[in-house]
Amino acid sequence: MPIKVNSDLPAVSVLEKENIFVMSDTRASAQDIRPLKIAVVNLMPVKKTTEIQLLRLLGNTPLQIEISLVCMENHTSKNTDEQYLEKFYITSNELFNQKFDGMIVTGAPIEHLSFESVDYWHELCDIMDYAKSNVFSTMYLCWASFAGLYHHYKIKKYPLERKMSGIFMNYRTTDGDPLLRGFDDTFPIPQSRHTTLKKEEVLACRKLSILAESAEAGVTIIKSKDNREIFMTGHLEYDTNTLSDEYFRDTEKGMSVPLPKNYFPTNNVCRAPLNYWRSTAHLFYSNWLNYYVYQQTPFELSSIDKTR
Repeated sequence: MPIKVNSDLPAVSVLEKENIFVMSDTRASAQDIRPLKIAVVNLMPVKKTTEIQLLRLLGNTPLQIEISLVCMENHTSKNTDEQYLEKFYITSNELFNQKFDGMIVTGAPIEHLSFESVDYWHELCDIMDYAKSNVFSTMYLCWASFAGLYHHYKIKKYPLERKMSGIFMNYRTTDGDPLLRGFDDTFPIPQSRHTTLKKEEVLACRKLSILAESAEAGVTIIKSKDNREIFMTGHLEYDTNTLSDEYFRDTEKGMSVPLPKNYFPTNNVCRAPLNYWRSTAHLFYSNWLNYYVYQQTPFELSSIDKTR
C-alpha cells in the first residue's frame, strides 16, 4: 500500500530503504482513487521511532493511504522538537475539522498515573469521543487501549506487581473473526506494560468481544461488537531491539526490571534477539485495514456519523 506522507518526514528515507512504497503528493494526486485517510495520534515520547514502526505496517497492502500525524494541542513534548511537530503534525483542533476512515492511538509510558492525572487526559477524551462519529474504525494500542476501555466502557486498569515485558504466545478465543484471518493457532505479541485488565469485567460488557488472550499476558485483543473499536494491549509494531533498548535503558538507571521473557536467546542479554512476531504484525494491520476499514468505510466520509 503506497503511504502518502510529507516527503520531508525522516521516516520516508528509512522506509524507502526497506522497499516500503512511499508516495509523493504529486504522484498521489494523479491517481484516480480515493485514498484511505488514517490519523495516527502519536502519544509516544520518541515520535520518530513510532512513526517508522507504524508506517512500515500500514504500507504493506495494495491501497493508497493518506496519513495525518496528530499531537496533543495542550501538551509540551520533552523528547520531540516543537518545530518538528509544527512541520509534520496536526493538532487535535485541526483533527476535529476532518473525518477519517481509520485512526490509531498509540501507547504512552504513563501507566503509573491515574487517567485523570495525565495532563492531556481531557483532550484525549475529546479525541476518543470525536472518533465515535467521525472515524470509521479506531485502533487503541497498549496504554491507549486501557484508556479507551476506561473512557468508553468504564473498564478499569489494575497495576501489576512487576512489569510485564517480553514476547507472549496468544490464542484466539473466537473463530472466524476477520481481524485474525490467516493467523496461526498460537501467535506472539510483544508486551511492555505495568497494568492489566480483569477478564470478567470485559466479559460483563455486552458491547465488547475478546478475540485473543494469553496464559501469561491475559486478555490481549478486544473489539467492540460493531467493529468500530479495536483494543490491543501489546505492541505488535515493536522493532526487533525495542524491548532490549527498554531493558538496558532501565537497568542503566538502576531500576529493578525483569528480563524480557521469551526474548533473548537462552535468556542471555549478550545474544541478539530474533524477531518472530513480524509476520503476525503485518497480517494484523493488513486485516484491520482491509476488513475493518476499506471494506466497510463509506466512500463519502461525510456520512460516517450516519453509519453508527
